[in-house]
Amino acid sequence: MMEMNFRKLPDNQHEILVRARKGPDVRMPAQPVGPTLPHDLVHAVVETSLGIDDGFWGAMARGATFEGFELVFPSRHRRSGLKVLRRGGDAVMTAELSVNWAYRVWLGLPTEGRGIGRAPLDEAALARTTPRLDSAAARWAALPDGGELLWRWGWTGRDPQGRGRP
Repeated sequence: MMEMNFRKLPDNQHEILVRARKGPDVRMPAQPVGPTLPHDLVHAVVETSLGIDDGFWGAMARGATFEGFELVFPSRHRRSGLKVLRRGGDAVMTAELSVNWAYRVWLGLPTEGRGIGRAPLDEAALARTTPRLDSAAARWAALPDGGELLWRWGWTGRDPQGRGRP
């Protein structure tokens, strides 16, 4: 069971620590949060809501290496992470489109017009993601600077918001 620890930092920044995945532990150093939530937290919410296990976080769990993440402890595992991406890159891109669409709808941004394209998600899928994004946003907003939101990936006991059962 992989754990993603999203830490809220001052000045609308966050960092992520990812542990217990296939491959070495990785971290994302301080990054801007975005308009409401860290982008990778949005991925966790939407991918969990839609049952996507081969998207961004599924690839991370299998040991993929993504730009911006760095090894917590020096290691030689970078190549194996790239192999995961070569094998599953198309699924990761499909998940990226779905996550971005769900987030766009949730933010109330336009979903029609020039350059927007066809919706990758139907109304039923959006009905699953919207309340979970609401919940994650409320949990994130309630965190003080230095506070952490733990998300468990690949654990069948997790609830829809990823908290897990005691």
